[in-house]
Amino acid sequence: MAGKPRLHYMNARLRMEPVRWLLAAAGVEFEEQILESREDMEKLINDGSLMFQQVPMVEIDGMKLAQTRAILNYIAAKYNLYGKDIKERALIDMYSEGIADLNEMILRLPIFPPDEQDAKITQIRERTTNRYFPAFEKVLKSHGQHYLVGNRLSKADIHLVEVIYYVEEIDPSLLTNFPLLKALKTRISNLPPVKKFLQPGSQRKPPIDAKTLEEARKIFKI
Repeated sequence: MAGKPRLHYMNARLRMEPVRWLLAAAGVEFEEQILESREDMEKLINDGSLMFQQVPMVEIDGMKLAQTRAILNYIAAKYNLYGKDIKERALIDMYSEGIADLNEMILRLPIFPPDEQDAKITQIRERTTNRYFPAFEKVLKSHGQHYLVGNRLSKADIHLVEVIYYVEEIDPSLLTNFPLLKALKTRISNLPPVKKFLQPGSQRKPPIDAKTLEEARKIFKI
């Protein structure tokens, strides 16, 4: 019997959090090997564990997978969260890439100096309400189903709800005019494994703060 997936990353959201969300939604228990210093990172590099000398890296099914999208796609395929055919996968990929673009804006927000924060937040608000949320609201309205693709849970639904939570941390009002997205968030959040993941004490990580950002700079040399 294969062991639990092992996630190698620092104790922060950043680029590993979508992996945590997807595994949790699939009901898969996982272990975390927390990087606490640059030395921990260099050890992984020196022992050949990191194909491109960078994390996230996930040990799963005898592999050491790098690159976030490759990791997510493998997990989605393994746990039936990737559609039933090639057309559904194309839609799931398209939606996931759009979600990733919005997530990237939010992910990079703490990196900007304080005098640029307001402008970046304004940009996130504008893109959220005028580009990304309307697009996904339209998808749900177009077919009247509970999920984005094929009327079954996929990684696109999970990624979208994850990012909805991040958007609400910036401004809870941004979801107000999107009733179908609100319903999707409620539906996904009430799935038993997701509900468990959203509880205090889970492996879900909190928002990035100044201390975590400084740790990331040291560990990843950025």
